[in-house]
Amino acid sequence: MSEVVLAYSGGLDTSVCIPLLKERYGFDRIVTVLVDVGQPRSDIERGNRRAKQLADEHYVIDAREEFVKDYIFPLIKANGSYEGYVLGTAIARPLIAIKAVEIAKQKGIKNLAHGCTGRGNDQLRFEAIFRATDCRVIAPMRELDLAREWEIDYAREHGIEVTVTRDRPWSIDENIWSRSIEGGKLEDPYFEPPEEIYGWTKKPDASKKALVVEIGFVQGVPVSLDGVPMGGVELIELLNRLGGEHGVGRTDMVEDRVLGLKARENYEHPAATIILTAHKDLEHLVLSRAELRFKVMVDEAWSELAYMGLVEDPLYPDLNAFLDQSQKRVNGSVKMKLYCGNAIPLGRQSPDALYAQDMVSFDSQTLSQKDAEGFAKYHGFQARLLKRKGLNDVLKPVSGKVPEKK
Repeated sequence: MSEVVLAYSGGLDTSVCIPLLKERYGFDRIVTVLVDVGQPRSDIERGNRRAKQLADEHYVIDAREEFVKDYIFPLIKANGSYEGYVLGTAIARPLIAIKAVEIAKQKGIKNLAHGCTGRGNDQLRFEAIFRATDCRVIAPMRELDLAREWEIDYAREHGIEVTVTRDRPWSIDENIWSRSIEGGKLEDPYFEPPEEIYGWTKKPDASKKALVVEIGFVQGVPVSLDGVPMGGVELIELLNRLGGEHGVGRTDMVEDRVLGLKARENYEHPAATIILTAHKDLEHLVLSRAELRFKVMVDEAWSELAYMGLVEDPLYPDLNAFLDQSQKRVNGSVKMKLYCGNAIPLGRQSPDALYAQDMVSFDSQTLSQKDAEGFAKYHGFQARLLKRKGLNDVLKPVSGKVPEKK
């Protein structure tokens, strides 16, 4: 008997894959694996209904705590962002793939499938994990070169409940960290997104009273809200609701995919915006200038690996080791104002702050201003020396005349 494990979301693409794997690939038995990384309960229930209808065996794995602890918390430490995208879908894919591989190993199945297209990044994120095994990898959407309208028709022919239409063909992916919306008219970068695509955030409203919240951090990880200790899942879910009420966390961008294609992407991520903004603000209070400058490079390298799904690359744990060390002093809290689509730091405090108010204050007598004169004498010294030698023409006016030919 030929069997295959399918990484299953319950959406259109992966639901269509089930009959395709039987009809086009000849598999006798389809095992579906749905991983809960914080998507809505309705999505889980819909996936379970479809799997019961279509698949031969179905697993649901609650990985919310693991997702937050092992994937989101490192992302926060790295201020995870790729070109302004907070990496919600990207960072979840390797975990989903790993869970599918675990089921395949338990069942002794040597075939792994996903429902990703050949145009996007997710195929790479899944297959970076799948191809590290001795299993065959099957990608029906890519291999059969299927269009979304064809999928809609095929799904209806096979009695699969279809919620998308040709007029509203949005492809939506959600987990606890972000919600992505793409497809249809959104593929035109000049098209203004209709308000109907948003599910987590209300339209920013300047008449709505601002909300101030205080987020507490321990070693770079958010642990409390307004002084009340909370677990990661609970804290993120609550901030998604609070931030969403104030329209915080909408991103409309043109993104550079790994394949080189530019794509218009729309995201919602209230909690991610609030937490990442607060975390970076706290870092500026406690980390040295040299640490901050170097960490920008580490953050960028970490984010690019996460975007590509390369969490098993040797560089990934190397970067995490630096991040863990750098975060030992990122303790304290940040007050955040949520207003009209913005998350604005209002104040920050830390027992490990490098900020010395007694020294920086205009009224300070701790340091003598006269001591700075010696420093000023050498500041910019080399540029002044070049200027004296007539070798520094940076400040010379440009004549605008075309040089004569010799």
